[in-house]
Amino acid sequence: MSQEEFALRSQSAYHKSSRYDAGGRSWSGVTTPEAQELSRKNAGAHYSSLRKKKRRKRVLKGLLVTFLLLLVSCAVAAVAYIAHINGKITKHVDQSLLNVLTDTQDNDPFYMLLLGTDKDGERTESADYGSDFSAYRTDTIILARVDPGKKKVTLISIPRDTYVDMGENGSAKINSAYSFGGAAYATQVVSKFAGVPISHYAEVDMDGFAAIVDQLGGVTVNLPVEVKDPYYTGLDLPAGEQTLDGQTAALLGRSRHAYDNYGGGDFYRAANQRMLIGAVIKKIMSSNPLTLAGTVSTLAGYVTTDMDVSSIAGLATRFLGMDVDKDIYSGQCPTISQLRDEVWYEFCDTARWKEIMGRVDKGLPPYTDTDQDFTSGVAGSVGQSTGDSATNGTDGSGEVKAEHSGSVLVLNGAGIQGIASQVSNRLEKAGFSAMADNADARTDTLVVYNEGARGKAAGVIEDLGLSSEPVANDGSWSTGVDVVVVIGSSWAK
Repeated sequence: MSQEEFALRSQSAYHKSSRYDAGGRSWSGVTTPEAQELSRKNAGAHYSSLRKKKRRKRVLKGLLVTFLLLLVSCAVAAVAYIAHINGKITKHVDQSLLNVLTDTQDNDPFYMLLLGTDKDGERTESADYGSDFSAYRTDTIILARVDPGKKKVTLISIPRDTYVDMGENGSAKINSAYSFGGAAYATQVVSKFAGVPISHYAEVDMDGFAAIVDQLGGVTVNLPVEVKDPYYTGLDLPAGEQTLDGQTAALLGRSRHAYDNYGGGDFYRAANQRMLIGAVIKKIMSSNPLTLAGTVSTLAGYVTTDMDVSSIAGLATRFLGMDVDKDIYSGQCPTISQLRDEVWYEFCDTARWKEIMGRVDKGLPPYTDTDQDFTSGVAGSVGQSTGDSATNGTDGSGEVKAEHSGSVLVLNGAGIQGIASQVSNRLEKAGFSAMADNADARTDTLVVYNEGARGKAAGVIEDLGLSSEPVANDGSWSTGVDVVVVIGSSWAK
């Protein structure tokens, strides 16, 4: 090959394989103006792309960090807020009160004491009263049985003038227990008087209830008769349904002289207080989260309780779907008014009180007959007070609707071998879950229903072809089933 041919081939190979670096120089070190211009454009676009990608990464990282910081800040703020609320509502709960309160298992029924004191902001700041508990008494005493499992609440008022023996503190009105030893002693006295353990406590002063009602936007109540109290609370409310603001609701809860023409005003006032509590519960259950948050904050300023925010929220969650008109039972301690040493007292009707608390403790309404609720038709009311009107299994007209399902215990009280098993099999075929056993003694045929199972008892009677009426369990029979059927001597006749 000649030297000229070698040069031409080398030049051709160079042009085919030449690549230029960022400065316009070929990898072989040769630079051309066209290559330099092209390389500058490519390099600018390349570096610009890299800068944009880096900026995007920095922005994304910044947003992520900001978001995480916001989450942390919100979490810290939430924890701080809850701690602040807990600190306020449990501030005055001391160890002596905690020692009196009893433990309760999750979802099991428990008793809670609700106290309304005659304390307010003006009195606590005055020299005559101050902030010490010894200067105050409890105008409102309500023992509440709370059953989260069945979503039931029973409110039992105890008249403030009830005469009780306080041992070393002598015999006095029950509302003075608070002035003797504060919340702890008041809880101890009520627990002994009612014969039940108390697991939780809540106290609100006169200013507090009004503030809570206003935070909820008012409450709706239904007054059977007009409420006129010109000389004390100044109330002049017409009969019927109406919405009350906080101040009016608080005054209604304090008004007793508006009922002087009907008898002891304290009893009617207590009934109105229970009605107002029911109205507050109904409003809370229908509130939006923002209103609920505001209500919790308001509660913290006026309510003292041993329950923290988490406990309150957890309990409220278990009561979602509660029907206030059906799931709240209401009544009060039966007393007899007497004048002693020129002082009016309420003396407990012990036999009736024991009967009422026996029903309450079993989850039944406090009364067996509507006549026992003498405030009905005059003072306000909430939920149900008697067994007949509170049991399930009725239609809108009050007629019992027979149900053919549920658990039934069949007891042989006739002494006829195998009769309980025969009846049990018959009820099984009708749709019930039945079991057989022997009664403790010979008895007559009887169908007994537990709370909420009146309709099931009607179904049992229908399926067995009985003509008798079912009766509510008075505590003498098993409460572990819906219905107890006692096969008695009249069965074979």
